[in-house]
Amino acid sequence: MARLVLLILFFFSVFSWAIIFYKWKAFKNMKKENEKFFEAFIESNGAKELFSLAKRFELSPLASIYRGVFSEVYGKNSSNLDAIVKKFSSNEISRVEGYLGFLATTGSTTPFIGLFGTVWGIMDAFRNIGVKGSASIATVAPGIAEALITTAAGLFAAIPAVIAYNHFTSRANKIIEEVEDFSETLIKYTWQD
Repeated sequence: MARLVLLILFFFSVFSWAIIFYKWKAFKNMKKENEKFFEAFIESNGAKELFSLAKRFELSPLASIYRGVFSEVYGKNSSNLDAIVKKFSSNEISRVEGYLGFLATTGSTTPFIGLFGTVWGIMDAFRNIGVKGSASIATVAPGIAEALITTAAGLFAAIPAVIAYNHFTSRANKIIEEVEDFSETLIKYTWQD
């Protein structure tokens, strides 16, 4: 049972670290590209020119919203501009928040999975006492060792996930604020060359 618990915790830990590295790089690039695209947006000479420029910023949520809204609105006299902007903003907010739920799940569940392994290891130690009729170190050590290892593995998976979740949630909230502000600006934007 301890091996199964450790395998589950290993799975959570590996995926958490993969998400941590991915999100760290993604947020760094999103921030840079948002800044560059917004500068281009301010200095833009027209909607069509800005659309061409927005294609260069693939990771920027702001550029992505602009591309989507431009494709739906430009030259079509759309009366549903609010709804169109909200749709693309929601998509980008979901993308920004992507995978953070897994970090939260890892941080909240892996200590309990480790605790399950701990309880199992202690039960195994007591069972060995009953079978051998002795409470010597040789009898209880294997079960207690399993218990301590699974506890440590649960914490090893949970602690980085919780730290990363809190850090990335803060960064995501800043980007989401930028997305919301930009969305309001787009609603008032003049979709002309």
